[in-house]
Amino acid sequence: MARPIWTGVISFGLVSVPIELYPATQDHDVSFHQFQKGTKDRIRYQRVNERTGKPVDFADIVRGAEVGGGHVLLDQDELDAIAPGRSRSVDIETFVDQDEIDPIYYQKTYYLAPGSDETAKTYALLRDAMSAANRAAIGTFVMRSKQYLATIRPDGDLLVLETMFFADEVREPEDTLRRVPGKPRLTPAELKMATQLIKSMSGKWDPDEFRDNYTDDVHALIKAKSKGKSFAPAAEAPAATGASDLMEVLRQSVAAAKSGRAGARSAPATTTAKKAKPTAKKARNARPTAKTAKPAAKKARPKAVNSARTAPAKPASAARKTTAKAGTPTHTAKTTKKAGPAKKAPATTKTASAKRSAARKAA
Repeated sequence: MARPIWTGVISFGLVSVPIELYPATQDHDVSFHQFQKGTKDRIRYQRVNERTGKPVDFADIVRGAEVGGGHVLLDQDELDAIAPGRSRSVDIETFVDQDEIDPIYYQKTYYLAPGSDETAKTYALLRDAMSAANRAAIGTFVMRSKQYLATIRPDGDLLVLETMFFADEVREPEDTLRRVPGKPRLTPAELKMATQLIKSMSGKWDPDEFRDNYTDDVHALIKAKSKGKSFAPAAEAPAATGASDLMEVLRQSVAAAKSGRAGARSAPATTTAKKAKPTAKKARNARPTAKTAKPAAKKARPKAVNSARTAPAKPASAARKTTAKAGTPTHTAKTTKKAGPAKKAPATTKTASAKRSAARKAA
């Protein structure tokens, strides 16, 4: 059983909800030691006094900030003293529609547990009220000498906290990228073919379908070298597609995707032991939603499609199985008219980056 990494209260209005904070994710990276090349001599790091050259225990180390050529030294008690309440309280400042939050601001996910059995009712009240209102809480708290912006949202029977970046911590692409793509001219045929490729490759989001193959390959490499065996290098990355070859490559890709789908449909159905038994994650969905009195069988994990970052799950009242990107409604359009050339987007449409820039200028 894991231990909480932080304990405190959620404070909103005059209500305080005791909570414990637990990491919701874990890394599975391969752990390496460092050695001097050509030897089996381990590399060690030590905290050493710069003047005496002697090692220093961690308990004897304090922090210092450079001021005017000198240093001001601060110990942990002094840092805690300037914000004693904030270091044990998540102060809720507002409740917002979760779809309004740009996923780029999300940082790391934590589970929140009730602080005690006696306070579970207060915890459940906040969870169900936010679910019924389709709202997420926005607040701040201090953990390990750092202040965090955070959002709290309902997720099945739990409350989940997402640490977030502050606005000045998010870079603008124009200030970061060497080249910004802009709006090159696309022909209707190119856009239609690319859309067909996306549709032919579309499916439902299932996180269990994806695996860190690189880590598996690293383990296989270590095993092969330990037994004196050879290993096969990975294939090189594909060459960039040139503009002149774009349409032909798109056609081939659509044909390959369609044939792959047809082969998958004709393959005999198999049932694995993994799918026969619901996982612990999917078992969290037994609680009825706040909007209906009937129990709702929901998937435990949120649905979000994001190339760079994954948006957190929608509140418990929303369906678990959704492939819509956070902040984008899903529509099913039916039409009998022949598709015409793609229309240009209105000039007033703003990207998330443009909205952030406009908000900063207004501030």
